[in-house]
Amino acid sequence: MNKLTRRKFIDTLQLVLLWLCGAIAVGFLLLILIYVLSRGIPNIHWAFLSTVYKPGLGSSGIREIIVGTLAMIGLTLLIAVPVGVLAAIYMAEYAKKGKVLSTIRFCVESLAGIPSILYGLFGYTFFVIQCALGFSLISSALTLAISVSGIMVLPVIIRSTEEALFTVPNSYREGSLALGASKLTTLFRVVLPCAIPGILSAIILSMGRVMGETAAVYYTAGTMAKAPQSIYSSTRSLAVHLYLLVKEGLNSGEAFATATILIVIIVGLNALAGFIAKRLSRRLTGGKAI
Repeated sequence: MNKLTRRKFIDTLQLVLLWLCGAIAVGFLLLILIYVLSRGIPNIHWAFLSTVYKPGLGSSGIREIIVGTLAMIGLTLLIAVPVGVLAAIYMAEYAKKGKVLSTIRFCVESLAGIPSILYGLFGYTFFVIQCALGFSLISSALTLAISVSGIMVLPVIIRSTEEALFTVPNSYREGSLALGASKLTTLFRVVLPCAIPGILSAIILSMGRVMGETAAVYYTAGTMAKAPQSIYSSTRSLAVHLYLLVKEGLNSGEAFATATILIVIIVGLNALAGFIAKRLSRRLTGGKAI
């Protein structure tokens, strides 16, 4: 076997291994989805979606829990996204390369590796007890957005936004500056519109992380199965509700139905965010998606 034939064989073998690994990953995902959806869909009905959860009275509806989950996502992203995006802008556009920037990136990425239960205990001690916010939506959102999953979400937002900014060609910046625009104008009128798809991808990943978080929400938002009347009201997310159903050994069909609704909401929010990303990108770039 000559060198050329050997190189082609190695390339083909590597390609087959890559496809095989990808197929295995997709296969496990499909297996999980089929397992959950096949047991959850038959247990979903209108009463389940439209009534209030009152187990002692025989009501297993999750309407209030869905509202609480969506409120938690919205408030968390409202806090985390500006912080993450602005931090990424500083790191990509303003910070000078060197030890300081490397240290910041190392710290940001290290935060994602800390177990969420530790952040949950911190949120419980600081926001719930020390700040006297109690078990509430605001305690959970602050924990998720600033100290718990938010610091797990922030690395996703920061790094993804930073990479999206790096993909914008420098010629765009140079052309804008050459025409007399300031650096800030170039950033908001040229660079950010081109990076919007990548930024929204980071937000999509963050939404999934927030919806799937259990420990942090359990210790800060409480377990009240009702829609929050204000940011100081206790509530329960779908992930926490699913955990409690399994923990208490209640109706498994209801647990699978809750998991199915959780999957549907995540997919729906992802699709909506992707649609908004395309429309916004076309609008900001003169009708041409980048």
